[in-house]
Amino acid sequence: MKRALPLAAGVGLLVAAGVSRLVPNLPASLGTGAVYAGAAYFYVAFDISLLAEAPRFDERVDRVGYGVGLFGVSTGPLLFAHHTGAGDGGTLGFAVAFVGTVAFLTLSEQARRIRDGVE
Repeated sequence: MKRALPLAAGVGLLVAAGVSRLVPNLPASLGTGAVYAGAAYFYVAFDISLLAEAPRFDERVDRVGYGVGLFGVSTGPLLFAHHTGAGDGGTLGFAVAFVGTVAFLTLSEQARRIRDGVE
């Protein structure tokens, strides 16, 4: 875990530098970098993966609800880009930030479950 924080900080700085090339807005770049730093921390510290296991639901209505939500999460940035006109880097920057947010929330929840002994 001692190496997790420096690696996460490095990932966050790299992402922030990349996003700043797309969106010349310091708060947006730093915010996106912070999200990726958090996701990278949980990825390294807890040795977990985004592709490890999808949630399983027994009830059909739960599976349908999960599928609808997953469809919305996966197509949201693309639809936003189409609506706003993908002529500038701001739209791609938004998509990068959105994907990072989903990764952070997923990895932090998996880490919490590991820490609490649920999994």
